[in-house]
Amino acid sequence: MALVVPRSVWKRFSNVSGFVRIWVPLLSPVPNRTVYSCIDPSIGLSDDQKEFQKIAFSFALNEMSPHMAEWDQKEIFPVETMRKAAQLGFGGIYVRPDVGGSGLSRVDTSIIFEALSTGCASTTAYISIHNMCAWMIDTFGSEEQRHMHCPKLCSMEKCASYCLTEPGSGSDAASLITTARRDGDSYVLNGSKAFISGGGDTDLYVLMCRTGDKGPKGISCLLVEKGTPGLSFGKKERKYLQFKLAEMATGLVAARLMVRNAAAALQEGRQDAVALCAMAKLFATDECFTICNQALQMHGGYGYLKDYAVQQFVRDIRVHQILEGTNEVMRMLISRNLLEE
Repeated sequence: MALVVPRSVWKRFSNVSGFVRIWVPLLSPVPNRTVYSCIDPSIGLSDDQKEFQKIAFSFALNEMSPHMAEWDQKEIFPVETMRKAAQLGFGGIYVRPDVGGSGLSRVDTSIIFEALSTGCASTTAYISIHNMCAWMIDTFGSEEQRHMHCPKLCSMEKCASYCLTEPGSGSDAASLITTARRDGDSYVLNGSKAFISGGGDTDLYVLMCRTGDKGPKGISCLLVEKGTPGLSFGKKERKYLQFKLAEMATGLVAARLMVRNAAAALQEGRQDAVALCAMAKLFATDECFTICNQALQMHGGYGYLKDYAVQQFVRDIRVHQILEGTNEVMRMLISRNLLEE
């Protein structure tokens, strides 16, 4: 199916005027018929949102997905592909247009990132971080900084990284110890950062550091360009035990949100409530069993002892994959909704 994007939509996220024709797969094999599904990503979107969603899906399919495995295996940072994405306006999605941004909303941004992630989730994750860096400069930087950095970031001629995490502090930003001391017209930085997406391959580092007292009010943000004297990079990290904890916590929150979403659908009497409830039961019980099982594994042999509650959590959660309708039944309910004529 050929998609013709109107000038009014296209100009919002591209410097190319006129019309563009791209190829996207049909959402339904039956022409002239609308098929509703509980996982249809375009449900509830405006016409404009559907248009740039299709563009993002097409880019993911043609420019990202074919190379995803190679990028991962060879640890390639696909700058040229990301610059192609930037030509569609994906380098500064919610940056103001006067410095090269697309000026879209955060909801628009989430739609685009969801579509791009179908091609390569890790590359999309970096693009999202780059967008955040560009937005920070656009929002909090001086006019001089905005016009100096944002145009090149929005085109991804230059790429940015966000530098918060340190070897001794993570999401608790208030505990960071990297310092910046004023020296005339410059700052002298002293410290180290860890787990920086794109670190070593990017051009600009949006760096959080301490310029004042302890606590969050003593933290400032400096822009550090690649090539700055004293800036060096360590080896690429292989993800430690703390990342497993992060994954477990993320799965837990995702399960909670699915349950709440299903509950709201049920309360509102929506037509997709049965499928969403089945999804929530399937996902939450499977995910929580996985979390408890991984927690037991972290305890090693001690995890099997009754001295530790984790073994009981594993036993107790396992039955929930069976009772109140087995998870196989949940899969049947979900698939039935997807395949309904």
